[in-house]
Amino acid sequence: MAEVKVYGADWCEHTQRVLSHLDDLEVPYKYIDIEDDERSAAWVRHQNDGKECKPTVDVGGIILLTPTEAELDDLLRDAKLIPEGMKR
Repeated sequence: MAEVKVYGADWCEHTQRVLSHLDDLEVPYKYIDIEDDERSAAWVRHQNDGKECKPTVDVGGIILLTPTEAELDDLLRDAKLIPEGMKR
C-alpha cells in the first residue's frame, strides 16, 4: 500500500484543508510540519524548484503541489487507497 505524506504548516489553510479531506476519506497519512523540520523543508524546496509550497503531498513517491481535492482523489484512487466511486 502506498504511503501518504503531507508536508505543510499548522497555520496554512491549504494544508489544513488537505488534512481534513484525508481524515474525511479515512486515508491514513503522516503529517510533517516543515516549520519544525528543516530537513523536510529542504526536501519540499527541492521538489518545488526552491519554493516551499504548502502542502506538498507525497503518495507513494508521486508528488502533488497544493493539490485540489479532485487531484488528490484521483491520485488516491490510482494508488488504490480509496475505491473508484468514492466521493466525500
